[in-house]
Amino acid sequence: MEGGENILRVSSARLSGSNVWRNSAMDVFSREDYADEEALRWAALEKLPTYRRIRRGLLLEEEEGQSREVDITKLDLIEWRNLLDRLVKIADEDNEKLLMKLKQRIDRVGLDLPTIEVRFEHLNIDAEARVGSRALPTIFNFTVNILEDFLNYLHILPSRKKPLPILHGVSGIIKPGRMTLLLGPPSSRKTTLLLALAGKLDKDLKVSGRVTYNGHGMDEFVPQRTSAYISQNDLHIGEMTVRETLAFSARCQGVGTKYEILAELSRREKEANIKPDPDIDIFMKSAWNEGQEANVITDYTLKILGLEICADTLVGDEMIRGISGGQRKRLTTGEMMVGPARALFMDEISTGLDSSTTYQIVNSIRQSIHILQGTAVISLLQPAPETYDLFDDIILLSDGKIVYQGPRENVLEFFEYMGFKCPQRKGVADFLQEVTSRKDQEQYWSRRDEPYRFITACEFSDVFQSFDVGRKLGDELAVPFDKSKSHPAALTTKRYGISKKELLKACTAREYLLMKRNSFVYIFKMVQLTLMASIAMTLFLRTEMHRDTTIDGAIYLGALFYAVITIMFNGFSELALSIMKLPSFYKQRDFLFFPAWAYALPTWILKIPITLVETAIWVCMTYYVIGFEADVGRFFKQLFLLICLSQMASGLFRFLAALGRNIIVANTFGSCALLIVLVMGGFILSRDDVKQWLIWGYWISPMMYAQNAIAVNEFLGKSWAHVPPNSTGTDTLGVSFLKSRGIFPEARWYWIGAGALFGYVLLFNFLFTVALAYLNPFSKPQAILSEEIVAERNASKRGEVIELSPIGKSSSERGNDVPVSASSRSLSTRVGNITEGDLNKRKGMILPFEPLSITFDDIRYAVDMPQEMKTQGFIEDRLELLKGVSGAFRPGVLTALMGVSGAGKTTLMDVLAGRKTGGYVEGTISISGYPKQQETFARISGYCEQTDIHSPHVTVYESLLYSAWLRLPREVDTETRKAVY
Repeated sequence: MEGGENILRVSSARLSGSNVWRNSAMDVFSREDYADEEALRWAALEKLPTYRRIRRGLLLEEEEGQSREVDITKLDLIEWRNLLDRLVKIADEDNEKLLMKLKQRIDRVGLDLPTIEVRFEHLNIDAEARVGSRALPTIFNFTVNILEDFLNYLHILPSRKKPLPILHGVSGIIKPGRMTLLLGPPSSRKTTLLLALAGKLDKDLKVSGRVTYNGHGMDEFVPQRTSAYISQNDLHIGEMTVRETLAFSARCQGVGTKYEILAELSRREKEANIKPDPDIDIFMKSAWNEGQEANVITDYTLKILGLEICADTLVGDEMIRGISGGQRKRLTTGEMMVGPARALFMDEISTGLDSSTTYQIVNSIRQSIHILQGTAVISLLQPAPETYDLFDDIILLSDGKIVYQGPRENVLEFFEYMGFKCPQRKGVADFLQEVTSRKDQEQYWSRRDEPYRFITACEFSDVFQSFDVGRKLGDELAVPFDKSKSHPAALTTKRYGISKKELLKACTAREYLLMKRNSFVYIFKMVQLTLMASIAMTLFLRTEMHRDTTIDGAIYLGALFYAVITIMFNGFSELALSIMKLPSFYKQRDFLFFPAWAYALPTWILKIPITLVETAIWVCMTYYVIGFEADVGRFFKQLFLLICLSQMASGLFRFLAALGRNIIVANTFGSCALLIVLVMGGFILSRDDVKQWLIWGYWISPMMYAQNAIAVNEFLGKSWAHVPPNSTGTDTLGVSFLKSRGIFPEARWYWIGAGALFGYVLLFNFLFTVALAYLNPFSKPQAILSEEIVAERNASKRGEVIELSPIGKSSSERGNDVPVSASSRSLSTRVGNITEGDLNKRKGMILPFEPLSITFDDIRYAVDMPQEMKTQGFIEDRLELLKGVSGAFRPGVLTALMGVSGAGKTTLMDVLAGRKTGGYVEGTISISGYPKQQETFARISGYCEQTDIHSPHVTVYESLLYSAWLRLPREVDTETRKAVY
């Protein structure tokens, strides 16, 4: 038996061995066949013309394990995601490998990528500011300022504005392939420097000095397209998703010169008989090909910035629930990174982000800059040590002077040379921002044998010129950049990234998307119009309408006037809808995403079908029920006239929105325009009642033409063609009534009115486009110089010294030369007058206060699943944002709520504060053991949100005073309210 078993084992082993060899041989042959098939496919691709060859590639099918020839412009979202998952599975680990593969492919054929070296020499930037209370936005100041500016322009009156220096003679070099960190305390003018380097300075500033890219001045190329400035302000359209926002940005910016580089790369590979990696080939062709509505770069940016989790979530705004503040900040960064710009200037991109996410983003940018030889200057306020170590160069700015610029490794050496040493357990970035501050500098003084004195930023800057790093920088600046070494594709001379046709298509697609997202507005307008038509039908019912006297004619004219004003007011919603999109428009217009006409045309054209439907609803419901002339021709003529009127009204309110640029100003203009148009429309005041010196208002009123045309269309019909019984003339009832109301009785006035309305449609939409193109958003409040600062500067010029109270010190004495408002100065004066005894009396709590504890158990918060996520395959009805959170806050204990961006910190605080007005909240919240009642809890709690929403027309002191007054009980009298706490 044992022998038989051994024989069976041996035979089975032989059989299994033969199967292994057979399977291995089959695998070898199959792999060879697959390689042969792939080689044949690639050979077929190589025979195509260059234009077609760079639009086609071999895409690997994961399920079948084989590749197929595809057109990269027709890849769907799933195929892009599968490709990205193979190339960048984990962003932190695989991004550098992907960039290295791209660089190796380019280097293999001897191609050079374009690089940009930015130089700025002796850059001075100054502003003019008014002093003290003269800068406050009052009606008196506004009127006097206009008069003063006019007299200054005529050189009759000298300017009373005082100069406000911003940057003082700064010079430096931003080199390609190196990461530059811009550091400085708040109000050190970091944003101004970045704007100057990006070519986006305000035209009202006085600028001297020079900024060059590869030795070329700003007037020799288009800086907005060559570089990308990433602002601190997150301005986006709330109705669009994160993916749609990035896709639109990528589509408008285009690929720049990458298409020419890709074509040259493909040509050289063909000549050298080099076959690239299929996935890398597909990735580059998708990312660098022009004329695509969407490409893989959008999904790549989403993955790199960690926005995949919210890619299909609405961005949101004050009225729409959307992404978190940190995600919004990353979206702002990604909006410019998807473009082809080779120089990046990033202003405070870490605001609202946790240190881990900031490190990930900066590390991804660093990999791109180092491998692809880009240029980057990034401003960060308090970077973590590990983020600080990612940078190669440091620019330290303070009080408008560059204190240090050079390699990161030498910055501590410079300050030790100046007598300041960074403690071992102190972050270098924090040390650099504090060492120039008056209140923090002394603690870092290391020369104990010498007395300490405050060293200003100007002294630091002067000593840096003689430091070895500063001398080396000066020597480099002394040698002009050799323009012959500049890559031909480095600087962009085209104003826009894609053709005019593609820009118009992109803006049209976005406008259509926004119309679908705002469909509720248009549906509500139609329902509103239906209700108004129902009222008109019952008010002017044909059974009660006669055609016997001129009084009957007046009733019919009233019905026509009601139709005209209803259609006119129906366009008022365009004012608010247009203003909502203006902040994002101004940002994208200034970044040269698209021209104003490409934005204005779709806004007008796409609304025409809605106008047709709305007007048709009105006319179809009211025409025969009211009893207007029973003639189908006159029916369609009234319909056409009201369509022209509706288009004119929409164009008028869009123009007023672009002219006002602010909802308050635009509403004021809109109401005034409506008043003038109504009064001069020919119904409230007939032509005969208008004074001669105001007759011009009658002739320019669009409603006059509408009223004349619609009245002529009705009263020249057959029903009004009879002569009244008691009439002594030969005029028909309709003609006599028109004459009595000052309306032109000729039939040609219908076409005159229709033509005039059509002309106004073209005029208002043209003016809307012009206003969008040439008007800028209202600027922030002007810089204000306090009287103390001006007096201190004048005294310093004379060699005098001014003693200020410790509390009332000017901002320059605190180490930051920041403009101070008059209200802040008055507050400092009030506080400075309080005696030390008063301060001792007021120690402790002024108002009654009872310590309270907050406990919350199993808090869950969910919202309805967004439709965009359902289309991606999510089957749940609700999206849960908080999942059983419990905790407690005790009095006297300071609790830090921490978590990565998007973790739900703001959502939890909103729920606890009772600020959530939508969604589904579950769980229990107790205040000192009692169930929370929102009505009473709101009186004893204070919630500081991320969003800074303030009235722009009050000072800081007035805003704080008003907020404090609202917190006081009603029993507190007026005199007590005015006390200074």
